[in-house]
Amino acid sequence: MKLYDFAAAPNPRRVRMFLAEKGIEIETEQVNLREGGQMAPEFAAINPWLTVPALVLDDGTVIRECVAICRYFEEIQPDPPMWGRGAVEIAQVEMWQHRFELEGFLGMRDALRNSADRLQGRAMTGPVDVEQIPALAERARSQVERFIAELDGLLADNEFVVGDLFSIADITAFCAVDFAGWVKIGITDDQTNARRWYDAVNARPSAQA
Repeated sequence: MKLYDFAAAPNPRRVRMFLAEKGIEIETEQVNLREGGQMAPEFAAINPWLTVPALVLDDGTVIRECVAICRYFEEIQPDPPMWGRGAVEIAQVEMWQHRFELEGFLGMRDALRNSADRLQGRAMTGPVDVEQIPALAERARSQVERFIAELDGLLADNEFVVGDLFSIADITAFCAVDFAGWVKIGITDDQTNARRWYDAVNARPSAQA
């Protein structure tokens, strides 16, 4: 199997962190988004959505979304568990992972892609050009700030997002916080719970994957 990756992009980083936590090594190929590598016909044939990551299995099956890729690896290698232990914990991990995807990652996508000069006419990923909406960028910045504040409150009583379990929800939140730095949004001085958690996650070997 092969993972199509771009080292500088936040979504593929989530997969790399997940694989590192699992101790899984696979072949990777870089798709340089800065140079338009995702538009190349060879890659478009693999992923017509023109996004990374994309995982090609040995039988030719393509999995194109980072969370779906992580779910695949969770099923084929359940230990260590990254999606929870038992029905309640699994549901909590899924809940927070989805919440942080919406508030953190999609908020950052809208904040960045609707404001960056280099992304004019490319406010959405994929094969269709979309014009920027500056007001959407401003709204999205507030959304990202709310995400970090919610994360800080959640971590007042938890070591990780879901109790003592380091999970896919922590990976999504961690990468979203780093992604927020692209538009100069970050953990504030008074958000001490989030800072403690961030430093702990950043110290894990997988954070360097």
